Amino acid sequence: MIEVSQIRLPVDHDADALARALRRKLRCGPELPGTWTVHRRATDARKQGGPGVRLVYTLHLDAGEREAEILADHEKNPDVRPARERVFVMPEAPTPGGGRRPVVIGAGPCGYFAALALARAGMAPLVLERGKAAGPRARDVTKFWREGGEVDPESNVQFGEGGAGTFSDGKLYTGIKDRDGAVRAVLEELAAHGAPPEILVDGKPHIGTDKLIGVLRSLRAEILDRGGEIQFETRVDDFLLEGGALRGLRTSSGEEIETDRAILAVGHSARDTFAQLHALGLPMEAKPFSVGARIEHPQAMIDRSLFGAAAGHPRLGAAAYKFVRHGRGKGGRSSYSFCMCPGGLVVAATSEPGHTVTNGMSSYARDDANANAGFMVEVGPADYGGADDPLAGIAFQREWERKAFQLGGPGGKAPAQLLGDFMEGEASRELGDVQPSFRPGVVLADLRECLPEYVVATMRGAVAGIARQIDGFDRADAVLTAAETRSSSPLRILRDKEMQSPSARGLYPAGEGAGYAGGILSAAVDGLRVAAALRRGGL
Repeated sequence: MIEVSQIRLPVDHDADALARALRRKLRCGPELPGTWTVHRRATDARKQGGPGVRLVYTLHLDAGEREAEILADHEKNPDVRPARERVFVMPEAPTPGGGRRPVVIGAGPCGYFAALALARAGMAPLVLERGKAAGPRARDVTKFWREGGEVDPESNVQFGEGGAGTFSDGKLYTGIKDRDGAVRAVLEELAAHGAPPEILVDGKPHIGTDKLIGVLRSLRAEILDRGGEIQFETRVDDFLLEGGALRGLRTSSGEEIETDRAILAVGHSARDTFAQLHALGLPMEAKPFSVGARIEHPQAMIDRSLFGAAAGHPRLGAAAYKFVRHGRGKGGRSSYSFCMCPGGLVVAATSEPGHTVTNGMSSYARDDANANAGFMVEVGPADYGGADDPLAGIAFQREWERKAFQLGGPGGKAPAQLLGDFMEGEASRELGDVQPSFRPGVVLADLRECLPEYVVATMRGAVAGIARQIDGFDRADAVLTAAETRSSSPLRILRDKEMQSPSARGLYPAGEGAGYAGGILSAAVDGLRVAAALRRGGL
């Protein structure tokens, strides 16, 4: 297979334009030397005074016996090269009697992909999930968004089938290297289980909350069909260790489950589990994460800013942005956009009563009125005493979440502030044209009361620079809603080269909660890789 990249076409190109462009790249006549498919499509909307927005394609050409000839003719052309397709291959299945039934703790993307791999290997994994299945969970979450009140600590945006990613934009892109083909394997599995097939081609694919729930149900069905078992509303309350090795688990129902292999895929908000493991002496360390607020602008404005005259073209959809601003001088803090949701909603994402947390969510269509993104500032162990206590980041998160709750009130509303007032240091009194999407609603306030002073200062210092990149970002009536604290896990549970805890052999820390992933795709990939390590350990 030959890969031909950097085929750049206008947004409104006709149906034959790709074939014509491929012939030009290959310098061949009217007949192409084989059949081709689109492998990847990205959008280049950079403002460089050129021809405007372009679609950038990578094609795969099956040239059969002519492949070597074509590659030799284009030896010095970096855009024509052998396709480097890696295929993720699990190791051989363990021998019979190689250990007790493995357990997967958590039914998020990491846990489900680990369980899928183990089930296909004939290992009949048991999945324990503290929250509910996707349907009942969605009803609990939407009721909380609609009515407010006290959040259910076991059924919310953080806990339940699919993990935190169930209520998000469903982004499926990552910065991790696909050294073993696991990234592609996850995308193909998601498509096979009902995700839009475009995720295999789009440069920045996403599923959307509305379609992700169906994918989860399909993944669940295959795990069960292959001999696995899934227990919802079952929290792991204790890890039974003996001689530095796992021998079992105790659940919230009081049941003891004998196992010598468990994948810990609990997500970044399992604060009680982290405390249990710390008390047991498992090695862990505080790590950097970020805090800030959700910022909302009209999606139509973002489309015009990034796409110009091409805004609204069906091949483009809703525009997504990304920014990073580095602070000046030694020790300057960075701010960045997190989990940008085009045409989406700002959602209540707390998992503990008395705390207010924000996040973003989009449907697959991305057709809501506002664009939103986390406007985040990095914090590290030095900011919250993490050098002495790996759980200190959790205490830091809770402090600001409680302050946001106090500002919003017991009904579940969140504190919000117009960007213009935020920049001037004044509490907001009334909204402008941008209407906040957060439900059950917002209370206008001064976000200095629920964000650290240095976070506020860093955000303010970044706005002018971001506005030079994204026209209108600094509009005075853009809405900030706080507090955004769950960007990633505040700690890392250490694991050795076999992906096991050094002090609890048989326990495999995995995914975002353990500090080894940052999103749906990377968490699922880590689940596959940890399942492979578990199987190797069972030989």
